[in-house]
Amino acid sequence: MGRVRVGCAGWSIPGRHRALFDGGDSQLARYATRFGAVEINSSFYRPHRHETYRRWAGSVPRGFRFSVKLPRTISHDLRLRGAAPSLDRFLAEVDGLGSRLGALLLQFPPSLAFDARQASAFLRLFRRRSDTPLACEPRHASWFTPRADELLRMHGATRVAADPARVPAAAVPGGDTRWSYWRWHGAPRMYYSAYPDDALAELVGQLRAAHGRGTAWVILDNTAHGHAVDDAARLQSLLAGAATRTSRRPRGA
Repeated sequence: MGRVRVGCAGWSIPGRHRALFDGGDSQLARYATRFGAVEINSSFYRPHRHETYRRWAGSVPRGFRFSVKLPRTISHDLRLRGAAPSLDRFLAEVDGLGSRLGALLLQFPPSLAFDARQASAFLRLFRRRSDTPLACEPRHASWFTPRADELLRMHGATRVAADPARVPAAAVPGGDTRWSYWRWHGAPRMYYSAYPDDALAELVGQLRAAHGRGTAWVILDNTAHGHAVDDAARLQSLLAGAATRTSRRPRGA
């Protein structure tokens, strides 16, 4: 299988799962003893100082990567229009992560329909400022069309594979599929429900099918009752088992 980065939305560690982690000087440092990636969602609601991002980057191993969610000011308030000043501020802040910045996440409001001119203008604006991998999570049905996929590909943006999926196409990666970004929010109750082993095993199968498309990020966002950590750890074990079975397969099989 290709490289898979498994992590959670945030680095909170519920007390019942502390045994999954080694020690560290901070909760982030302890989290990074088990997982190689994390998604920062708090940036959606409020800015963080450049120095804060730099401190976080200094708390994790060299191979660890952060994904950072763009502010709601850009996606929800401005709805991608006139976003240059807000985008510049945000990019200057996350620059504090340096080489630990692995991806940026742009989640659209459910009411934001696909508008080719509006989307293209923003993505051009973004690409003039950053070559960081960008994952977009649209939630309006109009985004799940060949035309929208092609526009995302043109600007080097992948489309998130989400669970629960609002439409069937939302469950699989789209746009620029040279890499992929999976966000599993919890089902049947978003943010609260844990995933059973068979659902995680099905995800492993989907990741195997995406083999050769570059790095795949898998972020567990069912954090409300602390299930994300356990689900992410079980997914790691399933991925390790799948890799072991593949390595033992006879040549030509």
